[in-house]
Amino acid sequence: MAVTTRTASAPGTTELPQLAEPSQVAPKDARQLSRLFFEQLAVLEEGTPEYQYARNTLIEMNMSLVRFAAGRFRSRGPEEMEDIVQVGMIGLIKAIDRFELSREAEFTSFAIPYIVGEIKRFFRDTTWAVHVPRRLQEARVQLARATEELRSRLGRTPTVKELSELMSLPEDEVIEARIAANGYNSASLDATISGSQDGESVLQDFIGADDTALELVEDFHALAPLIAGLTERERLIIHMRFVEELTQSEMGERLGISQMHVSRLLSRTLTRLRQGMLPTH
Repeated sequence: MAVTTRTASAPGTTELPQLAEPSQVAPKDARQLSRLFFEQLAVLEEGTPEYQYARNTLIEMNMSLVRFAAGRFRSRGPEEMEDIVQVGMIGLIKAIDRFELSREAEFTSFAIPYIVGEIKRFFRDTTWAVHVPRRLQEARVQLARATEELRSRLGRTPTVKELSELMSLPEDEVIEARIAANGYNSASLDATISGSQDGESVLQDFIGADDTALELVEDFHALAPLIAGLTERERLIIHMRFVEELTQSEMGERLGISQMHVSRLLSRTLTRLRQGMLPTH
C-alpha cells in the first residue's frame, strides 16, 4: 500500500496519510485507518481542503462495504446492480457524515445498516408499477412472509382469516395489502399472451371495452350548441317530446296547432340536429 503523509495546516490536527488509491486499501487496513481519519474529521473545519480530503478518502476507502452489502442483491442483474451500488454509496456517505467515535462502535457495524437501508428504500420507492402508500408497501412484504409461512405449514394457500391472525391485522387490511400487491409489477399491453391459439394475441386484445356512456357524453357535448341555435318554439317542441315525453296530439293541444303541424316542425328540427352532428370534411 503506497502511503505518503499529508501536512495538516489546522491547529490541533496531525498529519494524515496520503493514499495513492484509497479504494484499493484492504478491509483490515481500512478499519485501522478509518479511525485516524475520523479523529481528524472531528477537529477539521468543514469545507477546508483538509476536511474534504479526509472525507473523500473515507468514502473511497470504505467502498468495499457497499460492494459487500450490494452482494446480497446480485440476482437483480448487472444493469440493476450498478444502480444498487450507486444507491449504497449514498448510504455510506450518510453513515460517514453521522458517525462519531464517541459511540464506541466499529464504523463497519454502524455503516452497514445505513447502506442496506438506503438500498431497500430504493427498491421500495422505485420498483412499484403504480404508486402505493408506504404503509401498504410494507404490508405487502409482511403478507408475502406470512403467506409463505402458512403455505409451508398448512400445505395449501392460507385464508384471509388465517393471515389476519398471524399478521395481527384486521381482515380488511389483509385484503387491502393483497390488492396493493397487484401494483408491484406491470405487464406491457403489447406483451404476447402465452398459450393463445394463434400465438400472437397480446394483452390489450383481452382487456377493456367500448364505453357507450362515453360516446353518449361526447354526443351531448356536440348537441348542446346545436340546441342553443334553435328557436324558442323549436326548443320547446324538443323538450315536450323528449323530456316530458308528450304525444304529438298532446303537444298540438298545448301549442294550439294541429298534430300534422307538430309532426312537420318536429321532423324539420330533428333533421337540422342530425345534419349538425355529422362530421364535416
